[in-house]
Amino acid sequence: MKDRVAKIYLDTSVFGGYFDAIFEEDTQMLFEKIKLGQFKVVYSNTTEDELLGAPNKVQNLLANLSNDLKTRVELTEEAVNLADTYLAENVVGSTSRSDCFHIAMATINQVDILVSWNFKHIVNVKRIRGYNAVNMKLGYKTIDIRSPIEIIYNED
Repeated sequence: MKDRVAKIYLDTSVFGGYFDAIFEEDTQMLFEKIKLGQFKVVYSNTTEDELLGAPNKVQNLLANLSNDLKTRVELTEEAVNLADTYLAENVVGSTSRSDCFHIAMATINQVDILVSWNFKHIVNVKRIRGYNAVNMKLGYKTIDIRSPIEIIYNED
């Protein structure tokens, strides 16, 4: 039996990490695994909006991914309400609303893993516990949140 391909939601920091001296090696390895079909990318209109301010080479990473390797999701009223609940429960401060949008969309669209380089507001044990406490309280599944380095290395 063939394993199901994991759906991973990429927040904007992962695209920027591709050309960042600190994160580029691991991010580029992640994109290679995506191109090999080892992961299916989920991204959102929020990601697209945030990428508008990025250099063209960063924007092109998403644009150049084959359509069969990616799925676009929308920021819905349900996602906004979930994100606002994260804020109301003080998981993060109000300046992190767009980060909450990413978490909410990944949760509602039942991705396997949200991937981010944002260690302050997203890939952070305290924050992850907070997001998942809200998710469970509201009847959503918990979300697995990891940095690229945590998902690119595995035993074959």
